[in-house]
Amino acid sequence: MPFIETDAEIEIYYEETGQGRPLVMLHGWAGSGRLWRFQEELADSFRLIIPDLRGHGRSIAPTEGFSLDDLVNDIVTLFERLELTDAILLGWSLGSQIAIAAFPRLRERLDGLILVGATARFTATDDYPHGLQATELRGMGLRLKRDFTGTMGDFFRSMFAKGELNPEQEGRIAREILAEGRLPAPKAAHAALAILASTDLRERLPEIDRPVLIIHGSADTVCPTGAARYLAERFPDARLVEIAGAAHAPPLSRPDQFNAILREFLRKGHP
Repeated sequence: MPFIETDAEIEIYYEETGQGRPLVMLHGWAGSGRLWRFQEELADSFRLIIPDLRGHGRSIAPTEGFSLDDLVNDIVTLFERLELTDAILLGWSLGSQIAIAAFPRLRERLDGLILVGATARFTATDDYPHGLQATELRGMGLRLKRDFTGTMGDFFRSMFAKGELNPEQEGRIAREILAEGRLPAPKAAHAALAILASTDLRERLPEIDRPVLIIHGSADTVCPTGAARYLAERFPDARLVEIAGAAHAPPLSRPDQFNAILREFLRKGHP
């Protein structure tokens, strides 16, 4: 199994398949690279590189060191070790925040960004109404302590709108995603939740001088659609595609539509 070892001696697992333009795909909170299972067909035209974030999936959970900077360092190391250039960095939810934060260090290696279910900050403030209330994330942290597995299940279900999945889709996700997936280390889940609660990337948005494709479900309640529109208005070169009826997981609930949107962006090299 392929791993890279960071300077901090953390082993990061990744999978690689296909040839062509590199597409590095970062999953979100409490997930793993397995969440991109329905995007593996893109390997017919592109080089897919899918890491597990530290403490998630098969990547090692460190005894210390779990900040946004640590996650960025891991991804920068991945790019350097694999000598990636002319790449597209795709981030979903927490992965989108890692992508934005990593951009200054990866700028010369990137042709663009794709952000899914993204937000500049997860919590709402007086001057940013597009996030969740801070009490919701604190409540999530408390529920994780009381019932880790049950809370993870509740969060996964919250990524879909009522009626978004038909029985066939539910069965496929159960077989191909959940049955093969792994829960994150509890310490990693709590630490990543703290990152979501504290990170504010609004000032960095104008610095992203590469094309950005933003894909967002119109029914997303984890990251409201206002967050995606906020991003689209502040990146210098951005296109927003809203997927009607999808919530926080369009790669899973609308894979055909989602993959077609990716192919168009990747082939053109710009939104």
